[in-house]
Amino acid sequence: MKEQSKRLGEDSIPSLMARLSIPAFIGMFVMGMYNIVDTIFVSYGVGPSGVAALSIAFPVQMILMAMAAMFGIGGASIISRSLGAGEQKHADKVFHQVIWLVLISSIFIAIVTFIFLDPLITLFGAPADIHDIASDFLSLILLGAVFQTFAMAMNNIVRSEGNAKTAMLTMIISAILNMILNPIFIMGFGMGVRGSALATVIAQAVGAIWLLIYFLSGKSTLSLKGFSFRMDFPLIRRIMAIGFPSFIMMSAGSIVTVAVNWMLNIYGGTMAIAVYGIANRIASFVIMPINGVTQGMQPIVGFNYGSRQFERVMKAVKVSMIAATVMSLIAWGLVEIFPGMLVRIFSNDPELIAQGTNAVRFMLLAAPTIGFQIVCGGLYQALGRARISFIISLMRQIICLVPLLLILPQFFGLDGIWYAFPLADLGAFTVCLVIMSKTWGRIFKNPEIV
Repeated sequence: MKEQSKRLGEDSIPSLMARLSIPAFIGMFVMGMYNIVDTIFVSYGVGPSGVAALSIAFPVQMILMAMAAMFGIGGASIISRSLGAGEQKHADKVFHQVIWLVLISSIFIAIVTFIFLDPLITLFGAPADIHDIASDFLSLILLGAVFQTFAMAMNNIVRSEGNAKTAMLTMIISAILNMILNPIFIMGFGMGVRGSALATVIAQAVGAIWLLIYFLSGKSTLSLKGFSFRMDFPLIRRIMAIGFPSFIMMSAGSIVTVAVNWMLNIYGGTMAIAVYGIANRIASFVIMPINGVTQGMQPIVGFNYGSRQFERVMKAVKVSMIAATVMSLIAWGLVEIFPGMLVRIFSNDPELIAQGTNAVRFMLLAAPTIGFQIVCGGLYQALGRARISFIISLMRQIICLVPLLLILPQFFGLDGIWYAFPLADLGAFTVCLVIMSKTWGRIFKNPEIV
């Protein structure tokens, strides 16, 4: 076993958390910046209709990311525990199965979406005036579906072996290349949203190639030697069972986006959908770095769980909870104090700024609870507790948010859509708190039960 994996069971937890979380934090921060910059160029280069089109197309991108997360996180959980138990051959076998799953699923989704592209865009709540723009964007994005899913899934695999730096560099390289190409294609070549899509595909392809070179170079703990064309269905079921909560969480995000777009189309039209596109980018930006903490925690928890070092597992969870909560509080403070300033970064349209300021403030009103939710969900995935993680993943997006989105606008109009987000966060936080209080002692204070 290579040194980078062995250190997961030997180094101090704070230093490990810093070594794994800081690169993940930086990578997620840069990816968040890419989303911000991408939306800014589309906003100024195309206008509110372009931003609205990005929001309409987002559910398809979320489905691709959901598939990648399911296979990547599910595989990473098993790989971490296998490496911790000294089962190198099994870890390699899981790695090979994840590659197959990523390739097959991404190609399938791209083909099906191409066939039903126009009706899907209508289903996603696109007003007639932005239908063609959304179609232009999505048709190009689908060409890079394989690159997107491969890069995202393999990044989780790389982190599972304790190599957060390579995962970070992958995200940084893709994001910076995307930020460079966006203004060239959108404004320089006058390609509009197609330019944004093309920049994204090229950047994702480069990220995927970078990761493939890493695995072929022999620097990875995992090996491509003995790569088999045979699929191990019992193992695939295990990978999917553990990763399924991530799939549900991101798929739920896709469903929520569709529901929000439909309600916004009813209560506010294209401008309101553009506002949500901007507010959602800001929300994603403040949440993404918190995901970096969870990504740093998961290989530590998985490895030490596999090697039965339960005290180290408990310490990693506590450090992660504290760090994520502090980051949530900082993000909440910045958004609540400077909401108008944040929206003005994206547009100089007075109506969009006014509506966007209101939307951002309300959407992130309960942001201090988000860090706890994210770490809680990531913890049970790393432990292989698929059922609990599944419940957590459903809670905010489906059980809490969707009903609120359907009910509140009937009483509060457009503002009711924004009110739904903090109320859903509070509901999900309460459930996570109850789950942790019920299972913490059973899993950690009585390790023999595990």
